[in-house]
Amino acid sequence: MSFNMSEHPHQRFNPLNGEWLLVSPHRGKRPWQGAVEDAIADNRPQYDPKCYLCPGNTRAEGVSNPKYASTFVFDNDFSALLPDTPDGVMNVNNLLRAKADRGKCRVICFSPRHDLTLPRMSIEDITGVINVWVDQYIELGACDYINYVQIFENKGAMMGCSNPHPHGQIWASENIPGEPAKELVNQSKYLAETQSCLLCDYLKIEAETKERIVVENDDFMVLVPFWATWPFETMLLPRRHVKSLAELTEKEKASLADILKKITCKYDNLFKCSFPYSMGWHHAPTDGGNHEEWHLHAHFYPPLLRSASVKKFMVGFEMLGNPQRDITAESAAKSLHGQSEVHYLEG
Repeated sequence: MSFNMSEHPHQRFNPLNGEWLLVSPHRGKRPWQGAVEDAIADNRPQYDPKCYLCPGNTRAEGVSNPKYASTFVFDNDFSALLPDTPDGVMNVNNLLRAKADRGKCRVICFSPRHDLTLPRMSIEDITGVINVWVDQYIELGACDYINYVQIFENKGAMMGCSNPHPHGQIWASENIPGEPAKELVNQSKYLAETQSCLLCDYLKIEAETKERIVVENDDFMVLVPFWATWPFETMLLPRRHVKSLAELTEKEKASLADILKKITCKYDNLFKCSFPYSMGWHHAPTDGGNHEEWHLHAHFYPPLLRSASVKKFMVGFEMLGNPQRDITAESAAKSLHGQSEVHYLEG
């Protein structure tokens, strides 16, 4: 018998965070008697008078939204980070350690329409969202104490999203958060050892093998990473070496809108549902460094495993050992690649 990654348990290494995960492809055949989530019908109205993100409505703190017609950005009424936090450090024998963290949190409403999601928005309107991401990255990153700007979207109640109105968030912080901090270390190490960009080299491998590509265009590629943890996890990367969204050309922004619509349509089409996920951009820190090691990319982390009502749980061995997945990255990419780029509700 010879080792076969599509059949036998094995470990895969994630060069971005320096960690390993277990792949157990044979476990995908086991019967499922675990939790089954209730299917959530996505039949929202274009405007909801009770939604605190819809145009003209009043938010929880009593502020009324303008009657915006495209995108709308505001300071989060319940920010996790605050700009006026005083400096402070606690260090007890290097075991009990804490430090103050200043920052700003904002909300981005993608559209005035309550019933839309990214895959059902027009390319023009998605480009408008991208322009807001760029502007916010530049504006917040220019603040003297902001060293990282995390742009992200939680989509769906299964991902803890508290409001279905199409929106994302930005948490801009004094300290670089844990996941991008790991990626910074490993990309810097790779550049020092090889004089090359880690993700540029990885893109070349994926372009040659084509085993894990989901969708691509002239400027971007979406793939299931060789080291993916979540069943249908993907990573979106620009073909050109750019460090942040702020370096994209106007052509690349339009191209990014195109690829975002296509990958999110494929997600929705996979199980014929509004596919839940957490998506976020990892780009160069705004700490004043050059950061030639950094290659812009976005992570999509969706929880669904077998259907719209069966999700992956990170428990047991995943919490106490290391992450584990039951389907290979290659089979997940094949499933997503085969989906239409036209949304199932509109095709």
